[in-house]
Amino acid sequence: MIEQWFPNVNWDKMWEATGETLYMTAFSTVLTFIFGIALGLLLFLTSRGQLWSNKFTNVITAAFVNIFRSIPFIILIILLFPVTKMLIGTLRGPNAALPALIIGAAPFYARMVLIALQEIDRGVIEAARSMGAKTSTIIFKVLLPESMPALVSGITVTSIALVGYTAMAGAIGAGGLGTLAYLEGFQRSREDVTIMATILVLVIVFIIQFIGDLIVKRLDKR
Repeated sequence: MIEQWFPNVNWDKMWEATGETLYMTAFSTVLTFIFGIALGLLLFLTSRGQLWSNKFTNVITAAFVNIFRSIPFIILIILLFPVTKMLIGTLRGPNAALPALIIGAAPFYARMVLIALQEIDRGVIEAARSMGAKTSTIIFKVLLPESMPALVSGITVTSIALVGYTAMAGAIGAGGLGTLAYLEGFQRSREDVTIMATILVLVIVFIIQFIGDLIVKRLDKR
């Protein structure tokens, strides 16, 4: 039955493309989570009245975040061609998309991290400081645990955005469902290939959202 609805779909290629999309999304999400939290913490801690209050560092970090989260992703990929070539050695395939995915998503997520940290009750932080807690203790025992539901919610939204980014990267040969939908579907006028690739992207998005919501519910003690 399904072959009748999607006669032009090569299922081996479709599952391979799905695996590439999952690989790009998972790998870039993990590194985006790490770098995004680092950037968000730096923005928060160097802001006025915080532990590492430093206007210069805060302005430079904020400028970096604002610039890279504002560049349209397809343009960012092109701008990063030299960096990608140097790091990966090629401009095609799933690995070649990773630098642009991470650099594009980490600043976006860093802003979410900053918002989550700013919502923490200042009294909790001041209490930890008054008891002589080290900065590392405040970060790992107060800031991150208190903001974790919001951080998970933010990385869920970012992961879904990354799925969309991988599809855009597919237009320039990054692999995954985006490449398959563009080359095998759009360029060859095979609408069923494009539709099936779209359905699989939606399934991935729904699964990410479901898992993210589940984790947030378990973390949120309110």
